[in-house]
Amino acid sequence: MGRYSAFAFGVSSYGIFFVTFLYLIGFLANVVVPKGIDGGAGVAPGLALLIDVGLIALFGLQHSLMARPTFKAAWTKIVPKPIERSVYVLLSSVVLIALYVWWQPLPAVIWQASTPAIAAACWTVFALGFGLVLLATFVINHFDLFGLRQTFLHLRSRPYTELPFQVRFLYRIVRHPLYVGWFLAFWATPAMTVGHLLFAAGMSLYIVIAVRYEERDLVKHLGTDYVDYQRRVPKFIPRFRKAHAAVKPSEAVRTHSPVRSH
Repeated sequence: MGRYSAFAFGVSSYGIFFVTFLYLIGFLANVVVPKGIDGGAGVAPGLALLIDVGLIALFGLQHSLMARPTFKAAWTKIVPKPIERSVYVLLSSVVLIALYVWWQPLPAVIWQASTPAIAAACWTVFALGFGLVLLATFVINHFDLFGLRQTFLHLRSRPYTELPFQVRFLYRIVRHPLYVGWFLAFWATPAMTVGHLLFAAGMSLYIVIAVRYEERDLVKHLGTDYVDYQRRVPKFIPRFRKAHAAVKPSEAVRTHSPVRSH
């Protein structure tokens, strides 16, 4: 693939991702988008449950499989390295789009906000969650995270250089702020339906399982630097205390999630 076509592919993949990300906001909030998590014609509850669990499992499988170093080593023998990240981003978006299309609603309400103030608080936390996700990507390096930096460097005939492992800003109080943002976005809703609960629980379970593999890979790659980071900074619950200085350079702490997986 030529430099210009690779860059065009990277930009296109990012554009598809960004639209998919925006759709997720409307999907979970049941607003604006053609089909929300509780909308559309459904099938029998038992079949709906099987389909939805299968879609969540497909999402988790794609993210976890493509995140593993052994898979990446084999994958980059087929896919050119400058677009490897963009291909991953594109495939992640395709899997999410499939989830939107085939998701089966389970609209029975489990609980609902009893006052407008409580509903407003839920929406505030929901927005905070998505805002935290975006902010965390920029703390890492948003454009490297989604493949644009790789294809841009290739366009300019410059070699790709890995980002340094730095503990800064949000990453000084919690190891996975990206995941914390997803937890808030998934669970904060003024009306929790069976379908929304299934989505939130399934995605949260995926995150809890996936982070164990991710951190295992980071320990193998970074050694005592990351072990020390694990000791000093909590995984999901922020610890507000005196910030630590950045650690030695190495591969960036680019945590995976329902949008980023390696």
